[in-house]
Amino acid sequence: MSGSDEASASRPSADARFDTVVVGAGVAGLVAARLLAAAGRTVVVLEARDRVGGRVSTERRDGLVTDLGASWVHGVTDSAVAAAAEAFGMRTVEFTVGGYQPDSRPITYYGPDGEHLSDADARGFAKDVHALDATLLGVVAESAPDASYRDVTEAALALQAWDAERVQRVREYLEHRSEEQYGAWIEDLAAHGLDDDAIDGDEVVFPDGYDVLPRRLSEGLDVRLEHVVTSVRWSADGVEVAAQGPLGGLVLHAGSAVVTVPVGVLQSEAFTIDPPLPEPVAGALSRLRMNAFEKVFLRFERRFWDDDVYAVRQQGPESRRWHSWYDLTSAHGSPTLLTFAAGPTAVEIRDWEDSRVVESILEQLRRLYGERVEEPTEVHVTRWHEDPFTRGSYAYMTVGSTTEDHDALATPVGGVLHLAGEATWTDDPATVSAALHSGHRAAERVLGQAIPIDTLWRDDSAVPVAAEA
Repeated sequence: MSGSDEASASRPSADARFDTVVVGAGVAGLVAARLLAAAGRTVVVLEARDRVGGRVSTERRDGLVTDLGASWVHGVTDSAVAAAAEAFGMRTVEFTVGGYQPDSRPITYYGPDGEHLSDADARGFAKDVHALDATLLGVVAESAPDASYRDVTEAALALQAWDAERVQRVREYLEHRSEEQYGAWIEDLAAHGLDDDAIDGDEVVFPDGYDVLPRRLSEGLDVRLEHVVTSVRWSADGVEVAAQGPLGGLVLHAGSAVVTVPVGVLQSEAFTIDPPLPEPVAGALSRLRMNAFEKVFLRFERRFWDDDVYAVRQQGPESRRWHSWYDLTSAHGSPTLLTFAAGPTAVEIRDWEDSRVVESILEQLRRLYGERVEEPTEVHVTRWHEDPFTRGSYAYMTVGSTTEDHDALATPVGGVLHLAGEATWTDDPATVSAALHSGHRAAERVLGQAIPIDTLWRDDSAVPVAAEA
């Protein structure tokens, strides 16, 4: 049963008791709740929004499907997300370019002068990027604790026998990669901030929408939508969770809680944990930040860009704001380009009207394609920084942070409080995969036993429909 219906709103609003309260109905929260419920525990999920999914958000309008939040599965090999999607019958389209690769799929490059790079020049540039990355592995491993990603990339560039022009082209690429991967300026990202930047297998997107995943995961669960949690109190006796719902305030008591709100919410005054989080959780949280990262979708009457490409990339000073456009036509069924406002650009355009954002993008496209560029028929600019339930898109490691901070953030507190979500998983943070695995880990810790992850989608592990509290 989902908390979106009237029956949910009519439930008692105070002093209910559960085995576990899960805060947040994103993928991490739903995975934890589903596994706990399948194990026979009484679980309730409190969700501030009027939908499940969190940062997996799909818009359906006029027959068009747009994933405003998470889009890609970054590598389907041995991916639990890919396995779940297959089990749930979710259609996929291969689109292996979401990891900001310099090649491997058709990518058209335009030089600083706006002229199309020859195939040979594009291959040469990609070869330079791969050479730099090979050098970078050793430089990062030997870097100081307070080194930034700028520090290590500059050190790696200095080891190449290149002229200034080659160095600058790769330097730009590294700046853009840090922004597109983590929505952070290269000088603000920790040296180890891209340690997880690896793709194993093809990447895929979902033409019918990524939100099918959380909707399927929520089936049978007691999910109470439009319940904004304001505080979590914990002690050796359990937890007390206070929230504001459609019918007013409520307080729920439980033996444990799994809190899956984003880092930006954890760090805000609108959400309190009492007593305050201890070390090492507090220290890890202090070294993470929510990024500045927005999507801009442009739909057109017809394609004007290069045929049979996955992406178009622009080099040179003109690429400072807009540099990469992704051709989503095969996934969307209509001519569509996606670009990202990331890092400083995302901050710069926060006060811009959508029309100004579009004109800025079209100005750059016209440098490449001239008068063939038409006005888009539809535009969507995301505004995740304005969302009080995210306060950004996802977390990144600030200078001084280490990869261990992700797992440290998930250290159990008092044996009763568990944090989960994309920022709490070391291997591939900032992904749905990280959220899913973190929810799985939280459930295992609550239960004190291992749980096969395919319990999430096995036919024989359906969650019983929740009874009313």
